Amino acid sequence: MDDFWVFGYGSLMWRPGFDHEETRQARLFGYHRALCVRSFVHRGTPERPGLVLGLDRGGSCHGVAFRVRPEHRDQVTAYLRERELVTRVYLETLRTIRLETGHDVQAMTYVVDRAHPQYAGGLTADEAHGRVQGATGRSGPNEEYVLNTVAHLKTLGIHDPHLEAIALRLRGGHRPEPSGQTAG
Repeated sequence: MDDFWVFGYGSLMWRPGFDHEETRQARLFGYHRALCVRSFVHRGTPERPGLVLGLDRGGSCHGVAFRVRPEHRDQVTAYLRERELVTRVYLETLRTIRLETGHDVQAMTYVVDRAHPQYAGGLTADEAHGRVQGATGRSGPNEEYVLNTVAHLKTLGIHDPHLEAIALRLRGGHRPEPSGQTAG
């Protein structure tokens, strides 16, 4: 049976929650990491939505690929569907990713559904900061999610100017808006 890969670009990078055999840095082309999903469950509520990451069209995203043993494929897929498809704002897809080794593989990837009512694309760092600050959901404070993601990206050597600008605002700092949302 073929290798089964899962691509992580947000909390899956630092809290995958499933058994995997190998971890590699990888890049997905055609999508970028963005705080573009209103969170009504994990990092916010319907009354006070937070924002979580999604893969939105355009650019590329540097993230982490997890290779799962073939015999665990069904179990991991079920787990990911329960975790990622809570409100159906993501579309489960297979996309080609490039591993840090230079090899291309197919990976299960969750991209944002732009037609979904929770889609919140194109926010500036100031707008995103205002939505993240103070939002809390089942998985904890929204600020924690953003700061943990930025810290993990930093340990991997991944630079994401838009997300870093939001994290700086959450820490009480401010800097000029980066020009456009740059993929990680």
